[in-house]
Amino acid sequence: MSSNTIKTIATSAIFACATALSGHASAHVVLEYQVAPAGASYKATFKVGHGCGASPTRQVVVDIPDGFRGARPQPKPGWTLDVQRGKLATPYTSHGRNVTEDTTRITWTARTAEDALPSAHYDEFVLVGQTPEQAGMLYWPVRQICAQGRNDWTEVPQPGQKLHDLKSPAAALEVLPQAGGSAHQH
Repeated sequence: MSSNTIKTIATSAIFACATALSGHASAHVVLEYQVAPAGASYKATFKVGHGCGASPTRQVVVDIPDGFRGARPQPKPGWTLDVQRGKLATPYTSHGRNVTEDTTRITWTARTAEDALPSAHYDEFVLVGQTPEQAGMLYWPVRQICAQGRNDWTEVPQPGQKLHDLKSPAAALEVLPQAGGSAHQH
């Protein structure tokens, strides 16, 4: 990866972190790192900073955007995992194998009321996979189900609209162009 690409990613990451720490951004589920290079391994860390009013979060559901490959969740103590898979419109090759279906949704569910995330606390829900080969924006719809109520962070900006203008924005990841084809290919 070229030093200019690394500088661009670092600058974007600093900006994204500063944005995430602002009052408005922390009001919804966001990604810890909001930029990543195309065709690279990516750790998606979804930051959940509150429940539904005073109600604790008992379930977090993440829809995997088209083009993101091989999503695998990180288990959380006290939470069960459900990984849904679906047929791909366009199969791809990974490690010499033809992949015709992939992860479409990951759900973390608290096993008991005591395992749920209290509204006054913060936690992270993590998955890994590979970004698309093409640069562009990826939007991750996230549903946060609480003991009482829910928050659907699923809105995607329309052309000319800004993410921060939305009431319930989906988590966003900007995929940057590859630097000279140096990404790990699958």
